[in-house]
Amino acid sequence: MSEIQDNPLKAEKRKKLHEMKARGINPFPYSFERTANIEQLFKKYNDVIQTGETKLDVIYKIAGRLMTKRPMGKAAFFNVQDQTGSIQGYLKIEDLPEEDKSVFELIDLGDIVGIEGFIFKTKKGELSLHCSRFQILSKSLEVLPEKYHGLTDVETKYRHRHLDLISDMDSRKVFETRSKIIREIRNFLDNRGFLEVETPVLQPIYGGASAHPFQTHHRALDMKLYMKISPELYLKRLIVGGFEKVYEIGKNFRNEGIDRSHNPEFTMLEWYEAYTDYNYQMTQFEDLVTHLVMKTKGSLKFEYQGKEIDFTTPWRRLTVMDGIKEYAQVDPDKISDADLFTTLKKHGSDAEKPFNRGEMLMKLFELTVEQHIWHPTFIMDHPVEISPLTKKHRMHKGLVERFEPFAAGMEIGNAYSELNDPEDQRARLMEQEAKRVVDEEAQPMDEDFVHAIEVGMPPTGGVGLGVERIVMILTDRHTIRDIIFFPTMRFSK
Repeated sequence: MSEIQDNPLKAEKRKKLHEMKARGINPFPYSFERTANIEQLFKKYNDVIQTGETKLDVIYKIAGRLMTKRPMGKAAFFNVQDQTGSIQGYLKIEDLPEEDKSVFELIDLGDIVGIEGFIFKTKKGELSLHCSRFQILSKSLEVLPEKYHGLTDVETKYRHRHLDLISDMDSRKVFETRSKIIREIRNFLDNRGFLEVETPVLQPIYGGASAHPFQTHHRALDMKLYMKISPELYLKRLIVGGFEKVYEIGKNFRNEGIDRSHNPEFTMLEWYEAYTDYNYQMTQFEDLVTHLVMKTKGSLKFEYQGKEIDFTTPWRRLTVMDGIKEYAQVDPDKISDADLFTTLKKHGSDAEKPFNRGEMLMKLFELTVEQHIWHPTFIMDHPVEISPLTKKHRMHKGLVERFEPFAAGMEIGNAYSELNDPEDQRARLMEQEAKRVVDEEAQPMDEDFVHAIEVGMPPTGGVGLGVERIVMILTDRHTIRDIIFFPTMRFSK
């Protein structure tokens, strides 16, 4: 039995579609000339006209999706929704042209309609449009989610985002806010003299992060290619080439798990600035994020997931080693590798045997410290073993000049004083290459990148910001899937 036969509501909608065609009505016209959107009508009239007042001097044509329909004998009230909002419509059946009467008779919730009429305000004070024309613009064959509850099934919400956006205006506003945040990022960096650039999505050698790549094959060149896990190595080439301030907002792809803060395809901002270091970039990162917070929230203090978060600067600076001392009650300078591994196991590590000391320290930090970081904090000065593209610390042996900003228990970025010593860079990438036997996330050797560093790269500060994570915080969303239009999901036939 077909889906239409199984679903009587959809069968009824299709029956009305065929009836429209039988009456000579085109259910899918080519265009409709609007003279206003709904938001414009509210801005112009809602605070101007009084209850019961009518504005007969201007006829408006608007279009949108029919969300409610309330017949009342020979008249009807209904609601139409466009991208900007929703407005009530009113009509008397006898006032409509004959074709429009047939349309209204066969119309369903979810259909896209065009209406024409004048503005008035009802006795209850609701701005409305008194309709003299009612036209079908697109006949819907799918049943919309129930009006007052929207999509309650999370699987459907993410898989059929179009239904979510129709039924949940708050969800739509989240994505509008996301777009505004990205626009403000561009404004901020452009105003500071940065140049927006693009780097390849398909790369012969991946790098710039520790991650599993997605791979594909180019038939014409008969070569393996990888989808970008980071734009870092290409952006640094541009610094070498003489562009002193560059940034990219683009998609990265990492073949990794999915959880509340991870999606295999995500949006990343990275910028690089010659003649600066990680200290300078810490302040610039604060400047950018507080700019976004003020533009979005209007205050540096607001609630995220029911708990206040404070972006007032300066943010706390906490070194990795001090964090371990404070929260794990361990002194990294004194603990042996064996005792460090035992401590890791006590805190829930599933590692079967000791591994690289720097990596064990960062794992301990992850298990014991990250959960305590709520207000924005710069985590600084990481072990050299986990940072192959970063300058060694000018004061502390075994560490590098790196910071990771955290907020609301999440890492929201990553930054370095960029390594520009070609001999040190080659040695560290060779170490990474050797590790690939046991660690698939280790970075491969990239001779072209090393060549660029050998040409000469000025002292440079580089920063990455996870766009989705800052959007999550600024829109009060618990999961990254709420702020990605189409999150990665298992294929459903």
